[in-house]
Amino acid sequence: MNAILTTGRLSFEPITRSDIDILTELDSDPEVMRFIDRLPTPRKAIASQVEGILAEYERTPGFGQWVARNRDSGDFLGWFALRIGDEPGHGTLGYRLRRTAWGRGLASEGGRGLIDYGFADRGLDRITADTMSVNERSRRVMAAVGMRYLRTYHEQFDDPLPGTELGEVEYQITRAEWQSRRSPSTTLG
Repeated sequence: MNAILTTGRLSFEPITRSDIDILTELDSDPEVMRFIDRLPTPRKAIASQVEGILAEYERTPGFGQWVARNRDSGDFLGWFALRIGDEPGHGTLGYRLRRTAWGRGLASEGGRGLIDYGFADRGLDRITADTMSVNERSRRVMAAVGMRYLRTYHEQFDDPLPGTELGEVEYQITRAEWQSRRSPSTTLG
């Protein structure tokens, strides 16, 4: 499959229906889901999400969620997303990696790649990302890719996860901030 984006170690490929099992496996790891949900995402729900992702490719070309693979081995590492935000020029960054990919700088590498892509190739003005306040690993990734803390906000959940009471945090990088520290890290596929 053709990559839409590559970085030094990663290849981002469009998600297909054949990825449902690996995405289900990813969401079955309790540590991966620790700050997302108490229960694994059922395969049926993943299949429905994949249908939504495929439709999103049609509605918003160049944006969406992609499978991340090791460029050398082709091994599945997780997924990354750059989606249209809630206002013109706004994109949202997301990522989820297998535990075996943690601690190797891959989330930061992929995040930087998508930020470069979003500003240089998709014409975005700002990119945001959010996570639970207590998710220190994800917050470190956001800082490592050049994002800055923007705000803490609180949402209501029927069955809140531990740490929910401390809120969600939003990080942001603007086009001007990106241009001031730009060092291209991507090659379009």
